[in-house]
Amino acid sequence: MRLSTKGRYGVKAMFDLALHGGESPLPLKTIAERQEISEPYLEQLISTLRKSGLVHSVRGAHGGYLLADSPDQITVGSIIRSLEGSMAPADCVAEEEPVDCSKADCCVTRGVWEKIRISIDNVIDSITLQDMIDDYNELCKQNKMYYI
Repeated sequence: MRLSTKGRYGVKAMFDLALHGGESPLPLKTIAERQEISEPYLEQLISTLRKSGLVHSVRGAHGGYLLADSPDQITVGSIIRSLEGSMAPADCVAEEEPVDCSKADCCVTRGVWEKIRISIDNVIDSITLQDMIDDYNELCKQNKMYYI
């Protein structure tokens, strides 16, 4: 299973908003440059994230985007699902509207797909943007070398 650029870039953009955002909105151009994402593509992603209620837009000369909630309340799972949909590896184990199969009662692989989906959900729902900020700060602290 592999995430598309939608999910990967969406998480990167939301992380950027969490790390550099705050009281004042961030312009898309700034996020796109920092994260090396095409601005038109980022516009599409942010539009979806806005419709999902994860970001707010601010119009005007000093406009841009803000997180709709604090970084500790937004999970990687909510970001990825808003852009990618279900993380289920097969339609028969999707969270919403699983596809019925005539062999579901005795399908051994269905149990495997369900365990994979549950494991993925547990991981992506346990990581918040704040966790990512904390990891980033820790990594940057370790990679700084001081000379006296």
